[in-house]
Amino acid sequence: MTTVLVTGTSSGIGRATVERLARRPELTVYATARKVEAIADLAAAGARPLPLDVTDEASMAAAVARIEADHGQVDVLVNNAGYGEYGPIEQTPMDRVRAQFETNVFGLSRLTQLVLPGMRRAGRGRIVNVSSMGGRIVFPGGGYYHASKYAVEAISDALRQEVRPFGVDVAIVEPGLIRTGFGAVAAESLGKGAAPAGPYRRMVTAVDETMARSYESRLLAVTPDAVARVIERAVTARRPRTRYVVTAAAWAMVHTRRLFGARVFDAINRLQFR
Repeated sequence: MTTVLVTGTSSGIGRATVERLARRPELTVYATARKVEAIADLAAAGARPLPLDVTDEASMAAAVARIEADHGQVDVLVNNAGYGEYGPIEQTPMDRVRAQFETNVFGLSRLTQLVLPGMRRAGRGRIVNVSSMGGRIVFPGGGYYHASKYAVEAISDALRQEVRPFGVDVAIVEPGLIRTGFGAVAAESLGKGAAPAGPYRRMVTAVDETMARSYESRLLAVTPDAVARVIERAVTARRPRTRYVVTAAAWAMVHTRRLFGARVFDAINRLQFR
């Protein structure tokens, strides 16, 4: 049996991923969240609920120790826990920026550190980091969120090269717009990040309106299960890709930025967020 640890499974992509992976008889899937009662129902889907807070060292160490005691090592880690902190760079409080990085970057990094010794002993393993198209492109109002995802991309690229000699693979999943609670959380934080009559009010309003339209669009946004299917491929493929971009719209935006450069992409954003 292959043991899989998935973080952030109380809703959205994490929950859909657990529901999909738990159907596979060759996998033992641990669903985790800060409040284990929020994921208790995933036991009926075949998963094993486990408390895990990626901002708490003791919680992370206890979860990994529990799985290693039962199975020897974590075979696959899916680092999915994360959220979007939005607001102008100038006005977003630094305590909220630090909290964003604590979840999106430092928690991911520390949990990776905790599972790697077991993977190295076993001579095999896989780490799937859920990043975002926002780790390759940047929109106004989301600078600190994008920065956290750019960090995930850099960490993943370095890690992939470092652990390859030990039989460990690293893959990155980069979702575009997904119809989850992410957009609502981002919009709420965006509203808190600018003074009602401040210099960024017009920009914040434009970004808020564009995000609302985009997350409701059936053309631009997809369901969490669309990402879960891709994560399943990254987990089970004999030789996973280094990156999986999810949604055609995300692929188009990522490659528009890559091919045409920052000035052109800035101009597109000015049209989109005016």
